[in-house]
Amino acid sequence: MEPAVNPGPQSFKDIFAKKKAVKPPAYEWQDLALRIINELNIPPAKRNAVFRVCKLHSKAFIEHCLNETKELAKTGESWRYFFKLVAKPAQNKKTADAADTTKEEPT
Repeated sequence: MEPAVNPGPQSFKDIFAKKKAVKPPAYEWQDLALRIINELNIPPAKRNAVFRVCKLHSKAFIEHCLNETKELAKTGESWRYFFKLVAKPAQNKKTADAADTTKEEPT
């Protein structure tokens, strides 16, 4: 018995019909990390670090660091400045909390 030979797709229509959909990120912090990677042109060797800091810190803090990076690091490798800001969360946390408008005031 000879095994049946798979002829493969016969036309372009068959190829597009079997195209798999790309899954969206499972968590919001993953989407934020992907946005940072694209906006700051993070090199491949540092992409895991972006995912890690987005997972560990609040979205408000990370967005604050991203905005500071965009404003202050106009030349050179701006991603290095982003990591310097994230590495000092105690100093930047106060300004990020003040910038967070979604935070409710205690009554």
